[in-house]
Parts: sequence; C-alpha cells; structure tokens
Amino acid sequence: MKHFSVQHSLAELGQPFSTACLPTPVAAPQWLAFNVELATQLSLPEQYWRSDEGLAVFSGNVVADWANPVAHAYAGHQFGHFVPQLGDGRALLFAEVIAIDEQRYDIQLKGAGRTPYSRGGDGRAPLGPVLREYLVSEAMYALGVPTTRALAAVLTGDWLQRDKAEPGAIITRIAKSHIRIGSFQFIAAKGDIAQLKTFADYVIKRHYPESAAAENPYLTLLTSVITAQAQLIAKWMSIGFIHGVMNTDNMSIAGETIDYGPCAFMDAFNPAQVYSYIDRQGRYAWGNQPKMASWNLTRFAETLLPLLSAEPEQAIELATAALLQFNAENEAAFLQLMGEKIGLKSATKDDEVLIRDLLNLMSANSTDFSQTFRLLSLSVANTTQGAAQLFADSSNWQQWANRWQTRLATQGLALNKVQQQMDATNPALIPRNHQIAKAIELANTEGDLSLFNRLHKALQTPFTLSGENADLAQPPMPEQCISNTFCGT
Repeated sequence: MKHFSVQHSLAELGQPFSTACLPTPVAAPQWLAFNVELATQLSLPEQYWRSDEGLAVFSGNVVADWANPVAHAYAGHQFGHFVPQLGDGRALLFAEVIAIDEQRYDIQLKGAGRTPYSRGGDGRAPLGPVLREYLVSEAMYALGVPTTRALAAVLTGDWLQRDKAEPGAIITRIAKSHIRIGSFQFIAAKGDIAQLKTFADYVIKRHYPESAAAENPYLTLLTSVITAQAQLIAKWMSIGFIHGVMNTDNMSIAGETIDYGPCAFMDAFNPAQVYSYIDRQGRYAWGNQPKMASWNLTRFAETLLPLLSAEPEQAIELATAALLQFNAENEAAFLQLMGEKIGLKSATKDDEVLIRDLLNLMSANSTDFSQTFRLLSLSVANTTQGAAQLFADSSNWQQWANRWQTRLATQGLALNKVQQQMDATNPALIPRNHQIAKAIELANTEGDLSLFNRLHKALQTPFTLSGENADLAQPPMPEQCISNTFCGT
C-alpha cells in the first residue's frame, strides 16, 4: 500500500481562515459503517479499519498523531439572507491526505461536538442525517456525480434533543476540500484585501493551479468555478436530484456536491418539486437549481472584485462577462446529458424541443422520473412497451414516441446499441426517499441496520439491478411518499 501521506495546508493558513479545536469525546461509540474501498484509495493504515483504534479516532475520542483538527470559518447567504459568520459548527477538519491518485482530500468529522462556530448548537449530528448522507453521497459517487464521500459512520452512544430525542452519530466525510463560496464571503466581509488575496492564491494553488499562469489568475479562478458548477448542476438535474439547501455556504469551490441535508431524488416528475421542510417558498426546487447556482456564483464574483481589477468598473465588467457564461455552459451540459438519456449520442439544439416535450408530458402524467427514463430503452423497438405503460395520456405519448423514433433513426445505430447506451446512462436504482426513511426508522427504533446495509450495497451498482433488489427500485406507493426531509441541525 502507498504510504499514508498527510498534510495540513488549510490549518497552516491559521486564523481567520480556521480555528484549532478538539473533538468532544462521546459516551459509547459503535461502528455503523466503514468504507474499505475508499480507505484503500486514501492509503489509510489498516490499523484503523473497523478496529478499536479506528473507532476511537472516528468517534473523536482519540486524536490520531496525524490529525490537526481545525474548524473552517465561512459566511453565507441562507435562503437569500447574508450571515457574516457561520463556519463549521459541528465539523472538524482532521487532515488532508494525498491519495493514490495523487489528489489531495480532506478528512473531516461531522458531528464531532461544539466548535467556536456552533452559535449555541450542540455540535452533534443525529443518526438519521448521518445515514442519509452516507447512502446518498456514496450513491452519487456511483452515479458519476462529483461529490463528497463517506469514509466511516459511528454511533456515539449519546442522545440528542431535536423535535424528539434521537441517537447521536458522526460521519467521516472525504472531499477535495470543504472550501465554499461562503468561505470567500467570510474573508471579503472583513474588507482585508491582503487576506482575500492570500486565500484566493491558496485556492488557486490547491484546486485550479492552471489559473496561476493566466493573465488574470482571479478571473480564471472565477470562470473555472463557474464551469465546474454549471456541469455539476446539469448532472443533478439529469438524475432528478434536488439538493434542498443551495445556500452559498453549501456550494463547493471544488465543484463537488456537499452538505447532504434535506436532499432527495424526485419520484413523480414535477419541476417545482421541493422536499426540504425549511424551503417554504420553493427557492431550491428542482427547476430553480440552475438559477440559484447562478445567483450564488454572482455572490462569489462579488467577493473577487477587488482582485479582478484595481478599477471597480472594469472589475464589474469582467465578472459580469464571466457570469453570463454560466447559463450557456449549464444548458449545453444539460442538453448533452438529457440527449444521452433518450438515446442520442450527440444532441443538438434542434433536440431541445424533443426533450422539453418529454419532460412536459412526464409532468402532465406525473410519471416517475427515474423509472420513465429507465423503461424508455424498452420503448426503442416498440413504443407500446416500456415507458408507454406509465403514461395515462397514451395519445400524446405515442405522438412524442413517433417523433423520438424518427430522430433515433437518423443516427444509423443498431437498436440494441441504443438500448445498451441508454441502460448505461439511466440508473435502475436511486436512493428512494421512502426506502431511506424506512432504513433510518429501523436504525433509530430497533438498532436494525439491515436495510441500510442492503441499500448501500445495491446502490454501488446503480445501472444493474438483481432480482433480489427489484423492490428497492420501485417508486413509492401513495402512502409511502415522503414530502419533507430535514437536515438534523
């Protein structure tokens, strides 16, 4: 195994970027889950693999000799309202690891106790949100979506008071970094341009080193983050994922999906779908996600204005021109992804109407998002089969399907090749809200992790589905539908 290579570059920046802080010990830790495949990628020494030593470290009861725990400082717009100081209120960055792919990854404990940024909170995480983040983040990885990952989950033995008493847990999260748009907002709000430059230079060196040689490194940083987010949001949209809390403090500079709180995958397709209990106005609905990402990126651009140019007007012009590229890049990425979902190897602008009409038809018929696209491959050879069974409006379905088949024919590809490509693009299995809720309930009330473990294993191969897991792919019955999800703070 490659040597376990640890660094602490963010911690070495010191304040105000982060604050040293130790985890709070827990009463009686127990293993919930451990990601051996990810531990191997990180070259984590095997002495920590589901051992007593590992349990002590990943519960926060022991600080390993390679760890230098710090809480990262950031601000953020929360549902449009700016909060000048948020920060890691229940998370601690333990170390940065150079993995076998030569990339740097953070090791962070979430739910490790109070920090200087806890703002009156207990710094803990309930079991339910830990299990949700573990399942969904690992499912997103298997689906090919840039994401933080889950290395370990531990039951603490302590009880937390939320709406009711709940078991406490800690998740160990792996990310390219935990730096957010809100991180820049925190520094910019202080008005210290020297500190802002130091932080921007650090992020460029760590995440976008090619920007350093550009004529305007900070403009290139901005455009790089815009591109990363444009592509990420397109991926979310193409699999029916709703983040639920796209505040600027939850938007990663590295272009990864971060902070799985009130997230969910759509069941019946509805562009205005919201699951987050706290999103009463639908700010972060499925169909609003590109608009809100653009809004967040505008806030990021604002923090960089002093670095873009010494002339304020020129800085605004440069930032505005860069931001205008988001919609074009996001729409192009979404068009290509959705084209692949309906069997088009290379979608063109002319295909936008075909894709939009299918989505409108799905919305009008309340068809399940993931199931519709998965069954669509069975409709390639016969439009009365597969997805056809989901549409009560069979006439409009048939009209659309005829246009679709005509378009597929222009590719000159064998139908079986089209079907294979579609099945490799459209997952048979996603983390269904009702299944996750059931797994959490079993774990909370009975200490039963069997469904959690079953889901975790099945979600590792989302494009293939064994007969024994067929039930996990089924949409919920009306009485099983989940309308609200929660972040657990």
